[in-house]
Amino acid sequence: MKNDNEVIVLGGGCFWCVEAVYQQVTGVVSVEPGYAGGTIANPSYEQVCGGKTGHIEVVKITYNSALLSLSTLLEIFWKTHDPTSFDRQGNDVGSQYRSVVFYTTENQKREAEREKQAIDGAVTEIRPLEIFYPAEAYHHDYYERHKNEPYCQLVIAPKLRKLGL
Repeated sequence: MKNDNEVIVLGGGCFWCVEAVYQQVTGVVSVEPGYAGGTIANPSYEQVCGGKTGHIEVVKITYNSALLSLSTLLEIFWKTHDPTSFDRQGNDVGSQYRSVVFYTTENQKREAEREKQAIDGAVTEIRPLEIFYPAEAYHHDYYERHKNEPYCQLVIAPKLRKLGL
């Protein structure tokens, strides 16, 4: 039996937001918040937020490519954050919130670059994934566990509504 699962790592601002979106998408097998792109091993949330490690808040998405096309997955990514905003998404400011696609296949690289070119002013980085560090347990399933908190109501819920999720 053929395994149609692929992994891609995306950063589009706060990982709580990106995780909440992709957890609702048919064809997504799993979503795990974490850190990528930095200079130290196993960074903590506090270190990443300090802005000195070079890490980005990201989510590792495992998806079934037979059920969810890469193009659709990336379309959701472009629509749920501002790929033209450098080191900022809404009120979240800092290099850890930059827009990035960490690809794991050459096809992902080609597709992300092609789609980025169609967006005027896009600053999204497209880089190979070197290493992914899972975030601390309290970041996992954040929206599901804290739906009524102000950040979730004011920032995450509108993103989900925008996509009809």
